[in-house]
Amino acid sequence: MTSIIKLLAISGSSDESPPCYLLQVDEVRILLDCGWDEKFDPNFIKEIKRHVHTIDAVLLSYPDPFHLGALPYLVGKLGLNCPIYATIPVYKMGQMFMYDLYMSHYNMYDFELFSLDDIDTAFERIIQLKYNQSVALKGKGYGTITITPLPAGHMIGGTIWKIIKVGEEDIVYAADFNHKKERHLNGCELEKLQRPSLLITDAYNAKYQQARRRARDEKLMTNILQTLRNNGNVLVCVDTAGRVLELAHMLDQFWRNKDSGLLAYSLAILNHFSYNVIEFAKSQIEWMSDKLMKSFEGARNNPFQFKHLQLCHSLNDLNKISSPKVVLASTPDMESGFTRELFVQWAANPNNSIIITSRSSQGTLARDLLENGGNGRKIELDVRRRVELEGAELEDYMRTEGERHKLSKLIKQDIDDSSSDSDDDLEMNIITGKHDIVVRNESMAHSGFFKTSRKQHVMFPFYEEKIKSDEYGEIIQLEDYKMLDVGFDVVMDDNKENTQQVKIEDIKKESDKNKNDCVLVEKPTKCISSRKLIEVNAQVQFIDFEGRSDGGSLLQILSQLRPRRIVVVRGSPENIDIVSKHCVQSIGARVFTPKKGDIVDATTETHIYQVRLTEALVSQLFFQRGKDAEIAWMDSAVVVRKKQIAAVGATLDMEVDQEEPTEVIDDEDQKLLTLAPLEEEDIPPHNSVFVNELKLSDFKQILQKHNINSEFSGGVLWCSNGTLALKRVDTGKVTMEGCLSEDYYKIRELLYEQYAII
Repeated sequence: MTSIIKLLAISGSSDESPPCYLLQVDEVRILLDCGWDEKFDPNFIKEIKRHVHTIDAVLLSYPDPFHLGALPYLVGKLGLNCPIYATIPVYKMGQMFMYDLYMSHYNMYDFELFSLDDIDTAFERIIQLKYNQSVALKGKGYGTITITPLPAGHMIGGTIWKIIKVGEEDIVYAADFNHKKERHLNGCELEKLQRPSLLITDAYNAKYQQARRRARDEKLMTNILQTLRNNGNVLVCVDTAGRVLELAHMLDQFWRNKDSGLLAYSLAILNHFSYNVIEFAKSQIEWMSDKLMKSFEGARNNPFQFKHLQLCHSLNDLNKISSPKVVLASTPDMESGFTRELFVQWAANPNNSIIITSRSSQGTLARDLLENGGNGRKIELDVRRRVELEGAELEDYMRTEGERHKLSKLIKQDIDDSSSDSDDDLEMNIITGKHDIVVRNESMAHSGFFKTSRKQHVMFPFYEEKIKSDEYGEIIQLEDYKMLDVGFDVVMDDNKENTQQVKIEDIKKESDKNKNDCVLVEKPTKCISSRKLIEVNAQVQFIDFEGRSDGGSLLQILSQLRPRRIVVVRGSPENIDIVSKHCVQSIGARVFTPKKGDIVDATTETHIYQVRLTEALVSQLFFQRGKDAEIAWMDSAVVVRKKQIAAVGATLDMEVDQEEPTEVIDDEDQKLLTLAPLEEEDIPPHNSVFVNELKLSDFKQILQKHNINSEFSGGVLWCSNGTLALKRVDTGKVTMEGCLSEDYYKIRELLYEQYAII
């Protein structure tokens, strides 16, 4: 039986928008990636919101926001509740990507699309897989569908998804893959796949030809050396936890070379979670290239134990590093994060250099610089940043917070008073000292219905301390990480080589008395924005470190893979046209090129339709037990109905099949083919149908159980001492010949029992 396969292109089709596709295999709906663009396009959410409660599983390919950026919003705000599958590095690095993305936008304005809690909630639902680990999807009775992650290159943990309907279809989702080996990653393994039924891939690089790796690296080092020797700084725009690993490993190796001339300059990586990113990279060597694994297993040298690369988490950390310097900063689109802030500071200096390592969407600052360069032109930018409150604003804030704190304290006190026993029911004497002791008046008679077995003795109040530990069992003391805003003076002693740090002011006596009541208070801040004219005098250069297969390699891989059907999604119309023509002419495959919002019907057999049965029709059916199932003859009429999407409460959606729905969504996908019962006078007569493939050897054993002798001779089963003959004819039927007798009717009855007669 052939499955019904459909693909809805929610985003990333016939354009350069992020990938997001809803794959339907029979009744199962699988979301392939859920990327969000740099501008957080609201139209994307409007489209996916219509389908979010029908999704049965989510497959994530890469850890960057371009492939999973909408996941926190889908889970935290839209209520996506289904299994999410990703490899272990995509899980770990994806969190770093989303944390850094959130902080980059939060430091510019009041970012409210999703919160850090939404990120945590979304990633807690991810089921982590290893490469080549097959998993059967659970629930909804579709355990025959298995998913398998395969290496895709491009980023650590990058995945090509293989989706198999057992015994029928094998679907491969391969986007943004890289077949070439890199310093820290192996290439993809598409050659292991043997002519899949359906391939879903992109055409983003169809016309793009990459420079050779050696020429690219020489171009990068030439730019860096020239800039540093001219006393300028180099800003390298990279991502948070993906392609940055390739650049960081490469540059640290260059700095280790004493003949490179780079030891006199500084090298740094700047994002909000650079320490965590590098620590995760150290623990995931088994997901990287064979060369790095052999080096680690042999010399036990971790390739991400950097000697020259300094980790920075803020501009203050970066300012402490001596110039000139090379800085790997996030984010690559320069719409937010440290790349935008450093661009504002460094763009005017002609000695500085800005290196863009990947292409971003239209309308971003990085894309504008990539297409138009610098050349002294002036750019008007919105400069936004978060600052601490000062002066009158700080006083107003503290006054408001103080009143709010008093109000909450009063409300809490009222709740405690209302929940305590009244004075009429219980008299208490309070002994006041270092601890408050509640003393029950024992002379008072108990007023309850049941007798107490013993007296309640006086006890000191005891508060159980909750022990919080990390995943390795280490106890975390929050007080050890408390930040004290204490100034320091640096006093130089001419007679000594070392310096001493002396506090400007001692800790106040009041803080000593109330140190047990110390509360960590977040400093109040606000966002300010200004329009600034920036003259771009710095050198702007694009050096490709995207890590994707180029156009020539893509076409060659498709020729080797030879899929039967291909859905070409993300890419410009020209690129998609190149790939589709190649597949038709060289491979002879069916090619689909959907646009955004289109539904592709990629079912193998075009004459197969999906219908639903009404309860009235099912109740009239008379089922017969066959060998492996129950079957029935059915006479019905095909009617087209529309399904109503009815919302129950706030989050529950259900499908209602009605003759006249009260609310109908005018959409082709909402129309249902339904089988309805016929009137009794309209049901045509039909001949009986015998359903089964009977083997005479099996029927011989049945006859023996009923004490009927039989034997084969010339392909004929002779029964009852040769008076009856059973044989198969070319049409697959079984004929029975012989004299009428009791054995004849008994054998015929046994023969009928082997079939489901409808």
